[in-house]
Amino acid sequence: MKISLVTPAGKQSRSGNRATASRWARIFRDLGYKVRISVEDDGADADMMVAVHAWRSAESIDRFASAHPDRPLVVTLSGTDIYRFQDSHPEPTHASMEKATALVCLHDLVHRAIPKQFHRKLHVIHQSAPPLPRPRAPSKRNFDVCVVGHLREEKDSLRAALAARLAPPESRLRVIHLGKAHDEAWAREGAAEAARNPRYFWRGETPGWMVRRMFSQCHAMVISSRMEGGANVVSESIAAGLPVIASYIDGNVGLLGDDYDGYYPVEDEAALAKVLTRVETDPSFLKRLGEQCRARAPLFEPALERSAWTRLLATL
Repeated sequence: MKISLVTPAGKQSRSGNRATASRWARIFRDLGYKVRISVEDDGADADMMVAVHAWRSAESIDRFASAHPDRPLVVTLSGTDIYRFQDSHPEPTHASMEKATALVCLHDLVHRAIPKQFHRKLHVIHQSAPPLPRPRAPSKRNFDVCVVGHLREEKDSLRAALAARLAPPESRLRVIHLGKAHDEAWAREGAAEAARNPRYFWRGETPGWMVRRMFSQCHAMVISSRMEGGANVVSESIAAGLPVIASYIDGNVGLLGDDYDGYYPVEDEAALAKVLTRVETDPSFLKRLGEQCRARAPLFEPALERSAWTRLLATL
């Protein structure tokens, strides 16, 4: 069987969409399928299409559904599909969801945000991540927290930097940010913040191996997003044994659980600063977050993601 795997992220992109598509392509090939990854495809020679992003891949979805109404079509809902484009571009977004044979989502609370008529199509498949090859060895000189993600509006990318400004003078806190700027305006903002904030270090876009090295050296990871479809950086951090500090949004709660202790109100740098101070000064609290993350780790094992796709593809 041939699968057309469509993603809006190009081959050279290090975005989450591309990483997701590449990992899924490996899973499909291991299961015996032939896979073609493209940014835009009509799926003319494909037996099935898996499209990452309902709105951005809407044209490819429409062409495949029109040409092959009897062939399986899987649409993956991104964070912007769920929490932005349903409102700003409802017709093409919901049309993609209507044409889909199955909808894949990446966290447990997506059903709360999409129309009820699509619930029967919804399948939760958590993104997996491998553990680190060796135990973490956080810095003893500094208290380092990392932010991993491109600088863009949806990520509320500089919130951790703003929180770091509020750290007490005796704090050893450093925020190390890995990710490229979405555009020139964000590049200027990131550079300006790094220049005026001695606790903020923006490293730009980095390869995956460098992210994993950073996980091994940091004490915690901050995900400050305004919206998320189920960020792979959360599962990567949990698999690495790195405690997570997260904005309280469905996309994070749907991965970490509602009883997780490491949340702060979205867009609130004062509240985030308090959490950062607590994890730095209260070892028992940091240990508690680590224990809670380890309890969630089985959800993100590669074998579980593979088996979820095996079951879904078998039904299609």
